Amino acid sequence: MKTKYIFLCCLLFTFNAVTAQKVITGAEQMDHLLPILKGKRVALVVNQTSRVGETHLLDTLLAAHIQIKKVFAPEHGFRGDADAGETIRNGKDTRTRVPILSLYGKNKKPLPSQLTGTDVVVFDIQDVGARFYTYISTLYYVMQACAENQKELIVLDRPNPCDYVDGPVREKAYKSFVGMLPIPLLHGCTLGEIAGMINGEGWLGKGLQCRLQVIRVEGWKHGQPYSLPVKPSPNLPNDLSIALYPSLCPFEGTSVSVGRGTTYPFQVIGSPALKDLFWFQFIPLSLKGFDKHPLHQNQTCFGLDLRTEKELPQGFSLKYLLQFYRLYQKLYPDAEKRFFSRPQWFDLLMGTSQVRKDILQGKTESEIRQAWEPSLQAYRALRKKYLLYE
Repeated sequence: MKTKYIFLCCLLFTFNAVTAQKVITGAEQMDHLLPILKGKRVALVVNQTSRVGETHLLDTLLAAHIQIKKVFAPEHGFRGDADAGETIRNGKDTRTRVPILSLYGKNKKPLPSQLTGTDVVVFDIQDVGARFYTYISTLYYVMQACAENQKELIVLDRPNPCDYVDGPVREKAYKSFVGMLPIPLLHGCTLGEIAGMINGEGWLGKGLQCRLQVIRVEGWKHGQPYSLPVKPSPNLPNDLSIALYPSLCPFEGTSVSVGRGTTYPFQVIGSPALKDLFWFQFIPLSLKGFDKHPLHQNQTCFGLDLRTEKELPQGFSLKYLLQFYRLYQKLYPDAEKRFFSRPQWFDLLMGTSQVRKDILQGKTESEIRQAWEPSLQAYRALRKKYLLYE
């Protein structure tokens, strides 16, 4: 009996050890990365999420005597504290004096002159799994620049915290910086997998192929939850905001606030136009580290506090958009104009005009989904070719 008990304890210990396997990001695998970079002149594409434990990747590589010639900074900047859409300026890192070059200012793609004097580019940025999250577009342009200038690209992969395949696939007419690739709103890939897809599908154009290496994540596979240790941008401060972001971001094309200018962005929805319809209210303010110029600044917004919701969408949902548009319809004869205050931006975020037009026609979510299901199924088949973590 005692022998059987010991055996069961050992079995349980082994099971726990396996299931509690530590997730090791690409950036944390220095035994793979340092030999590749040794003796080479390196450019980094990084931000505040580019961490090796508690230390920034830049500091880690400099301490290992790797030649870091420059850093390219995406939207929100090297430190990740700039507002959405705010121009990022060139400069120098105050700690290391390494030059910082913006990829969210005059040019979103590294110039040939900016790649001169480098041998290899290292890309390490945490994505959240949504097509309109612009780090994917930065990856695309970096790959294109590397291909055009015969530079090697190394992607240090990280898990996808919102790992679903859902939503409309971007149509060709809606290509933009918030929709660079013909993929669904939720693409269900890591950036390493997306990089492989960009190469494999010839999306760089002109027959270009990027010389690419992906240092894979260890201890993670698709469908496994992953909590981000560092907020990936100013207005995604926690797991809840990231989970809701795909469903709430399209509100940015409407007159409804998603809580920018509060300490809980992408966790609430509201508008001054909905007074007396909701008990919950919030006031967007100019908040450093979140949003300095939020929609409806200093006005009371009335709406929903999703922090109290018992059931949240798993993936992408239209229920909040449909709910709020129907409230506008009840209140205002010109509901379309009042609600869709930036219809072109809404369509760019969705990657299609079909969703907005179907909402205006009064269709249900199920009916709206039918229109994008064939292209979504085709993408699912395409995606399988590039998965690294099945």
